[in-house]
Amino acid sequence: MASGTEDPAADERWLVVNGRRWRRTDPELPGEIAARLRSHLGRARAAVRTTRGADDEEGTAAARHRVGLAKAGLGERGPRWWDDDVPARWQRAREALAELDRIPAESRSIG
Repeated sequence: MASGTEDPAADERWLVVNGRRWRRTDPELPGEIAARLRSHLGRARAAVRTTRGADDEEGTAAARHRVGLAKAGLGERGPRWWDDDVPARWQRAREALAELDRIPAESRSIG
């Protein structure tokens, strides 16, 4: 949590909401890649809500997998982005995006 004694770089790494610390999106990701990953993330989260409401366990698991892929691509899960050099982080984001884009559109829909 943020305090005057911690590493100043930590403020870029973490977001604190109601006392809970969340990893921030990698600030070095190209804007277009980050926007596409956020779009996948939003649609996947909506699919989780929809499939849970329909008691569709398989659909919920698939949607949660998509959430995880998008968050990993954004640097919010998986290896800590600040431990890797920028080209490796960009590559990880591109790989996550490519995997999300390969998922058939009908599998990504929420209705």
